[in-house]
Amino acid sequence: MQLEKNNPKLKQVFDQIRKNELELIRFLYCNGIDNKIRGKAVQAKSLGSFIETGVGHPGALLCFNMADLPVDGRAFTSVGEVRIVPDPDTFGIIPYLPKVAYMFSDLYKLDKTPWEMCPRYFLKRMIKRAEEKGLIIKAAIENEFYLARKTDSGFEPFDHSNCYASDGMDYPHTVILDIINGLRKQGIEVEQFYSEYGGGQEEMTLVYDDVLKTADNQLIFRETVKGIAEKHGVYASFAPKPFLELTGNGSHIHLSVWDKETGINLFGDPDDKYWLSKQGYFFIGGLIRHIQGLLALTAPSVNSYRRLQPERLSSAFACYGPDNREATVRISSPFWGREAESINIEYRAADASANPHIALGSLIAAGLDGMEKKMKPGEPLLRDPAWLSKEERKQKGIERYSTCLDLALNALQKNEFLLEALGEVLAKEYLLIKRADCELFKGKNDAFEIDLHFYKY
Repeated sequence: MQLEKNNPKLKQVFDQIRKNELELIRFLYCNGIDNKIRGKAVQAKSLGSFIETGVGHPGALLCFNMADLPVDGRAFTSVGEVRIVPDPDTFGIIPYLPKVAYMFSDLYKLDKTPWEMCPRYFLKRMIKRAEEKGLIIKAAIENEFYLARKTDSGFEPFDHSNCYASDGMDYPHTVILDIINGLRKQGIEVEQFYSEYGGGQEEMTLVYDDVLKTADNQLIFRETVKGIAEKHGVYASFAPKPFLELTGNGSHIHLSVWDKETGINLFGDPDDKYWLSKQGYFFIGGLIRHIQGLLALTAPSVNSYRRLQPERLSSAFACYGPDNREATVRISSPFWGREAESINIEYRAADASANPHIALGSLIAAGLDGMEKKMKPGEPLLRDPAWLSKEERKQKGIERYSTCLDLALNALQKNEFLLEALGEVLAKEYLLIKRADCELFKGKNDAFEIDLHFYKY
């Protein structure tokens, strides 16, 4: 086949199709607004016909609210379409379903230009913005999720273990091993696993990688966890607060900035008390400066604000500090003997209701703004910000987060810098549809909110 001759990566794809006798190839994308993975499948034998042209898709599907209903006033309706064009670099075989593989995709307009609503295109633009400054962004995501059983009265946690407890790793051991093996088959390595604060709550950390790969892997990770859990008769939920009485689920984002030419971690400085360079502090300064608008992009569900509460190890105040898990940004302690390469910062005000391409792209934009304008983040906080008086927080310039999605959207709407980064089309639709989500939950009881978020994420 001519396509295989011209593209070694495609040759590997077709070799895998033949070797594994695959029947279907899914062209997938993740909606930048409702964070739902959607797409179409083509027969494996016909892949050559679609690999470059993509498949047609109604753009209106990116303008649905959380209940999967179209939003009034949306720019994209049932008239017109876009193309889902697969990226062969993302090819993977689904480990929990027979004879099916996938490729994550970019969305294009019919004139063959990237569609402004495509979240992967947004992240690529921010990556290019960094590369134009001679920079490479690397990232990793720590995901918390609950394993749960369904009962006649609803969902209950898979077990009732304690935080980091050994028996908390015993109970789901078989499920966890299958998840780790399933991820490995897709080229994704788990760095750490442990039981988290809530009974039945797990945490997995994926290895550090280039930021686009990290965003794509986050989607694969989420689907794999849920798919393999279901094979065991268990439900997995990444919802920010699936059980009101238990701790919430975060998706903590680790970031560092590297010199494109030399391959040096620009966040490293052995002369600093915490090993963080001036560039690292400026990056943090950008995140703190834009935090109120960022929340609408990194904690973008109504349920997110159940989690972002004081003294809940989730962060609720705009501040930073070394290993401060109640701060927006934690300066992570570097590994002994590998300090210069391992130093990074952890953004804690994120959860899995956020599209990873949107979340990572917006953090890059804000951080680069801080580096360019040399934004100083102030002094690091060595205490829980909730333990400070209101007067002390005011003196230190420490703000409380917006306490609901509506307020976070107000902050985003006022943040001209973040709106410019998103682009006019994506920003307008994002605000419109997230406002519709807020309306969806008004007047509804807690059970409605929890149920919809539990299944959605």
